[in-house]
Amino acid sequence: MLKKILIANRGEIAMRIIRSCKEMGVKTVAVYSKADAESLHLRFADEAVCIGPAPSSESYLKIPHIIAAAEITNADAIHPGYGFLSESAKFSEVCKDHNIKFIGATAEQINSMGDKANAKKTMIAAGVPCIPGSKGLLKDVAEGIAVAKEIGYPVILKATAGGGGRGMRIIAEDSAFQAAWDSARQEAGAAFGNDGMYLEKYIEEPRHIEIQIAGDQYGKVCHLSERDCSIQRRHQKLIEEAPSPFMTPDLRKRMGEAAKKAAQSINYEGVGTVEFLVDKHRNFYFMEMNTRIQVEHPVTEEVINYDLVKEQILIAGGATISGKDYTPKKHAIECRINAEDPFNNFRPCPGKITTFHSPGGHGVRVDTHAYAGYTIPSNYDSMIAKVIVSHQTREEAIVKMERALSEFIIEGVKTTIPLHLRIMKDPNFRKGKFTTAFMDDFDLTP
Repeated sequence: MLKKILIANRGEIAMRIIRSCKEMGVKTVAVYSKADAESLHLRFADEAVCIGPAPSSESYLKIPHIIAAAEITNADAIHPGYGFLSESAKFSEVCKDHNIKFIGATAEQINSMGDKANAKKTMIAAGVPCIPGSKGLLKDVAEGIAVAKEIGYPVILKATAGGGGRGMRIIAEDSAFQAAWDSARQEAGAAFGNDGMYLEKYIEEPRHIEIQIAGDQYGKVCHLSERDCSIQRRHQKLIEEAPSPFMTPDLRKRMGEAAKKAAQSINYEGVGTVEFLVDKHRNFYFMEMNTRIQVEHPVTEEVINYDLVKEQILIAGGATISGKDYTPKKHAIECRINAEDPFNNFRPCPGKITTFHSPGGHGVRVDTHAYAGYTIPSNYDSMIAKVIVSHQTREEAIVKMERALSEFIIEGVKTTIPLHLRIMKDPNFRKGKFTTAFMDDFDLTP
């Protein structure tokens, strides 16, 4: 059993990990940048170490500083949360070299899935359905056009090291390829230091549905049902729910088996997510695998009564899993509350929160690190809270979410709460009739 865990992250996920550790009797070490000196997770951890100035490149991404913090506090493990170094093969390897348990995938597993072009090759070999496209990275525009003609337009150009929608371009014809290629490579190079591109068939009317999986150190793998993450803007998720309103028992079984195949093909250890695009005919295609805990993990926890962070820690400590697959027992919805102005092109709104009143009641959960008097720094992601509700049916969960959002008072900064309320009232959302293009034509007038 692990005795002391350093949390190499910040914000609500740091708070989330601390809570599970406390219930397990595991000591915690919080690390923080100078911009996060007043962050709530420092108050609840057993120890706290400053690891650098505000820029993440000089603090939360600085591997030597984090390792040093672990060593001086005698932490025997590091939990990376999500984002930052959570999918860094180098960080996983450095932890191993320093005899510190990395609570996540091994460097080999991260490498096999971190590069999307390599991941696709791995999945094809494992028999997991994949979107038709290039066999690897494209050499040039001419090769891209040749592949596009073979699989048929529209196609989507993607950065191999991409994420968050950066380095992605939809192309409808040959004449648009060169401009899309140039802009996507430039964006990917600036964002990830890697401008490698690959091409896929663009799936029309897609749903973004992901399968939560868990695997132990002894080869056992199970799936913990699905989440629908189709409500997103600029490829950034806004709302997630479980189960998907588009799901059928047969589709869940087939997608669950495919996700387990994906995990077994790399001998996966820990909790992770296999993400798929599902077309209107319920054909599904592998998109990527995230070798970490995800922002939206609470909706899965609520529908199957399963603490995923505890499971991560237990697996890292050598525990075995049952290998049992799970089916949702009720419905859960999560709204990400960002400090942004949704009616002004989602402009970030850092600043001081003057009033903070969190909703409550049966079936309402709020994961947050924010409070009245807290100043949201401009250096990091703008998410300040997640509201998660659960009930027996989807219709009841939507009503509960409306009630919870109407109780959530945050003053001093603009947030996405008004947008989420508007989405909850949307007739198509309420009927479950939406795709990843839902937000493209959504009314964002103030």
